[in-house]
Amino acid sequence: MSIMAAIVRLSSVCRRGVKPLFYQSTLLARPLVLPHKYQEQPYQLTAKIHASQALNAGSSSKAASLHWTAERVLSILLLAMGPVAYFNPGPAIDYSLAAALTLHGHWGIGQVLTDYVHGDTKVKLANAGLFLMSTVTFAGLCYFNYNDVGICKAIALLWSK
Repeated sequence: MSIMAAIVRLSSVCRRGVKPLFYQSTLLARPLVLPHKYQEQPYQLTAKIHASQALNAGSSSKAASLHWTAERVLSILLLAMGPVAYFNPGPAIDYSLAAALTLHGHWGIGQVLTDYVHGDTKVKLANAGLFLMSTVTFAGLCYFNYNDVGICKAIALLWSK
């Protein structure tokens, strides 16, 4: 899948005027069409693409769009939390980091599971494992924040030594 993404990125670069060494945009932008010797019409070679059940279940595009936006907002918030945690460490930032890092990891690993786990039983087991892992991660970070120095001071201690 990552190879296909790289090829698509290369094709978009080719359209902007940059010429890669081994690829031409015409090769990357067009599908492979072969004539069949017993048919007059050529047919297109295609690959099977697995879609997640959530996408096939009729989920609304507005919900997917809101989820995508929430992922981007959380990523930007995580970028902003770094300097805030450095200059103003405290319990509020520690617990905010615990929640944000857990949710960011949960959504990211959830996307990996959506892409690579297929079959009803396997998907259910993988999602159950993901929820268990996310719950244990958040509980562990909260426990560390409450009973130890907290995330911000722990990172500062790692950098100081």
